[in-house]
Amino acid sequence: MSREQILFLSPKDVCSLLTLEDCIAAVETAFHVYGEGKTITPGVLSMHAADGAFHIKAGTLSLDRQYFAAKINANFPQNPARHQLPTIQGVIVLCDASEGMPLAIMDSRDITAIRTAAATAVATKYLARLDANTATIIGCGVQGRVQLAALALVRPLTTVYAYDAIETQSERFASELTTVVGLPIKAVVDLYSAVRESQICITCTTSQKPVLTKRDVSLGTFIAAVGADNPQKQELDPQLA
Repeated sequence: MSREQILFLSPKDVCSLLTLEDCIAAVETAFHVYGEGKTITPGVLSMHAADGAFHIKAGTLSLDRQYFAAKINANFPQNPARHQLPTIQGVIVLCDASEGMPLAIMDSRDITAIRTAAATAVATKYLARLDANTATIIGCGVQGRVQLAALALVRPLTTVYAYDAIETQSERFASELTTVVGLPIKAVVDLYSAVRESQICITCTTSQKPVLTKRDVSLGTFIAAVGADNPQKQELDPQLA
């Protein structure tokens, strides 16, 4: 690619180039570099819209050279039901941070899903109990699927429970993901019994109300609260914290 060219990556391009394994490794490296103080604290900006929000997240990273990236995501939870569109849509701009030249513009939807799951995988790898082998996935949409696939790469799971507010969604999730992760997945309607039996719990929901309270979780359970940056600000009852 010449200096005058900007690389454009479509959703298809992204899916063909970015693997979950590679993304987990990249996220772990980025956390490591950030922990050493070798990168700038990322910047975040949020702007609300009538039925959702726009999030802008930007940061720099030093690899073979200095890079700057900014992700602009739209988060509209009602999109699937109302418009048959994804909840998350957006673009990522990558630039050379030493001279400012734009290098690439890419679709952010699948990168966001994979990167989010990769971050959960890295966190689980280091923070969950060493004997953690039972997990509950709350929310059986696109993000729930990627989260489970990533989790299975870092933990030797033996039991997985799947819960969704729409029962048919969790049943379909269990049927389809059993083959992907190579172990039986149980769709459940009793969420709290499943969570109490789990050492790992991942929430993948845009719910504007708390899904779990401290009374629902067993001592030592690792929780990845994916979806906690909901576009609508909510006040949490101190009794639920």
